[in-house]
Amino acid sequence: MNPAAYVGTELDIFAHARNWKRYWASHIRAYLRGDVLEVGAGIGANTGVIHNGNARSWTCLEPDPQLAARLSQTVSPGSRFEVVVGTLESMPPESRFDALVYIDVLEHIEDDRQELVRAARMLRPGGRLIVLAPAHQFLYSPFDRAIGHFRRYNRVALLACQPPSVRLERVLYLDTAGLMASSLNRLLLRQSTPTLAQIKTWDRLLVPLSRLIDPVLFYRLGKSILAVWTRT
Repeated sequence: MNPAAYVGTELDIFAHARNWKRYWASHIRAYLRGDVLEVGAGIGANTGVIHNGNARSWTCLEPDPQLAARLSQTVSPGSRFEVVVGTLESMPPESRFDALVYIDVLEHIEDDRQELVRAARMLRPGGRLIVLAPAHQFLYSPFDRAIGHFRRYNRVALLACQPPSVRLERVLYLDTAGLMASSLNRLLLRQSTPTLAQIKTWDRLLVPLSRLIDPVLFYRLGKSILAVWTRT
């Protein structure tokens, strides 16, 4: 996969989902130590949320040159941050990291299994492979298609992508309230593209509700799925 323009237009809208970003980030920050590679970093809307100060180095990998240019302005590259235009295939084969993180990225990659095989090869022993992705194929919409999603995932589908060199540490669904709202929209309103007002309403009202509901349901329901693997 070569550097290419991103087909989606939603990054700036979802940058306003600050409660949501803080929520899922709270589940992965502890794993982000040592040398971190953020795959498909986009405009950097997630980088500042998940960077916890414990990383020795942080590489933001982004295939779209224009997004990478914006990203460079966001993260202030220096001794800790580096912005690289490209994909895993364009990285030096000897590159090794302590964590590789995919935030709403894997669903954009057609050969998702091979992508995670490459990712696992770049992990040091004990390193973490972290994936957050949209959940449930029945929610797949024209909006998913328009922004380049090949699929959505459930637990079975995501774990089917597990490389042989890693072991599963945890997998959980997040955002029960968002799942209910999306299901109603799919059945009744059939609106494919969210507006900024809808994103802000979901983020301000439903995400805090999900933070209360999700642990009560043992993270078995949600609009997104999160998996963490450890390199053996």
